[in-house]
Amino acid sequence: MTITLFSGLSLVNELQLQTAWPGYAAIQQNLHLPASWWRWVVGDISEVAFYKHEFASIGLITGAALAYWAGRRGKQWAGFPICYGTGLWPWLFVSSLLGLLLSNLLWGWTLSEQDWQPTFVAFVSLPAAMVLLFGRGWRVAIIGALMGALLVTPAALLIVNYLCKPLALPVVIGNVLGMASASILAFVLCRWWPQLVRTDKPAQATRTAAPATPSQTPDYGMLWILRRILADFSEAPFFGNELASLGLLLGAGLAFALNPASPAYGSGLLPQLIAGQLLAAAIGVLVWRKQWIKRGWYPTYIPLVSVVPAAILTHGGGIEVIMLSALLGALIAPPLATVIAARLPKDMHPYIANVLSMAISTMLIVPSAGQIIALI
Repeated sequence: MTITLFSGLSLVNELQLQTAWPGYAAIQQNLHLPASWWRWVVGDISEVAFYKHEFASIGLITGAALAYWAGRRGKQWAGFPICYGTGLWPWLFVSSLLGLLLSNLLWGWTLSEQDWQPTFVAFVSLPAAMVLLFGRGWRVAIIGALMGALLVTPAALLIVNYLCKPLALPVVIGNVLGMASASILAFVLCRWWPQLVRTDKPAQATRTAAPATPSQTPDYGMLWILRRILADFSEAPFFGNELASLGLLLGAGLAFALNPASPAYGSGLLPQLIAGQLLAAAIGVLVWRKQWIKRGWYPTYIPLVSVVPAAILTHGGGIEVIMLSALLGALIAPPLATVIAARLPKDMHPYIANVLSMAISTMLIVPSAGQIIALI
């Protein structure tokens, strides 16, 4: 599957169908125009996967909405229960989207024609975690969105611009450290002032997928493995569903077909990114399959949205980069996140452990991969 997808997208690149849709550079050069601003904001929804394109974002949300609708109606093709079977997807999406819009309205002035900024971070961090931790309702959704825009985005901006860029570190490190530090602060504030998120039901963290009934218990066979690999592509925005992932990938593929210089920051490396992400997911799910069986959920998605894309964008899309980053990321990042999560207070969502693992794994693996490749 990886080889077929890689070959197909590479063929599109060779055909040079580069005029059907504006490229990524057109956004940065025209951020003052409403159309470019809209493309930037909508593209933020899929930026966690490093695709950064409105088609990928629309595909992700369309697939997620379909999965939610199908799941509510008990359709067998609905895939893994979206948002871990909590039924909170509408509230999670509303809070994340509000956080994203506020983030861009408040911090969009930091953008320039030549300077990328992490305006996307509020969509895949604190707002969603707040909903999963404290439950449904406008109070939680709005507070989560406000904290995402007021805490997460500026934290990521500071770390990216004053730590990562001066030290030439992958900016994903700043993104996820901003998410972690701001989220810790937000959950401490909620501990001190519980009326911020007070609900009728006691807070209960969604640390794993919802427990399955005996009739729903998967067999963890080959079909489950393939589905799980696909679902990992939409795990970062807390969806974890095959239909959402399929929409994301189809949207990104369409964007690349129309203009290879449009998705993935105009790098032309979308085929290599997807190939590396598929390989990392496959290795992770196969190696940690027993942990999936034991725990019901395991963070095998982490290298897909951190180590692998950072390595490819830093060192290029060579096969050695893809294989090394996928292997090391899949072996190191998930157990590291599990160790950190076990030490977090129960009133903090364990996604904090996942993003901390992303930062540590990326700092360890990306420079090391470069040194290893240089010796080959």
